[in-house]
Amino acid sequence: MKGLEMNKTKIHRKVASLSAIPLLVTLISGTIYSFLQPFGVDAFWLIKWHTGNFGILNLQPFYSILIGISSIISVVSGINLLKNNS
Repeated sequence: MKGLEMNKTKIHRKVASLSAIPLLVTLISGTIYSFLQPFGVDAFWLIKWHTGNFGILNLQPFYSILIGISSIISVVSGINLLKNNS
C-alpha cells in the first residue's frame, strides 16, 4: 500500500511540475505586460507568449485547453493524495 502511495505522489509531483511551466509563463507574461502598459511600453511579444505563440512554436489553438486540462489533473491528483492521507 505504501508503494502505491509513493507512486501516486511521484506522479502528482511530475504532473504538477509540468503543468506549472505554462501556468508560470502565462502568469509572468501577463503581469509584466500589464505593468509596462501604463508606462507606454507596448511589448506585444509578451501577449504572444501569454496566449501560447512562442515564435516558431505556435500553440495558440490549444494552449488554453492544455493549461486547463493540466490544472484540472493537478488539482484532482492533489485532492486524491489528501483524501488518502486522512
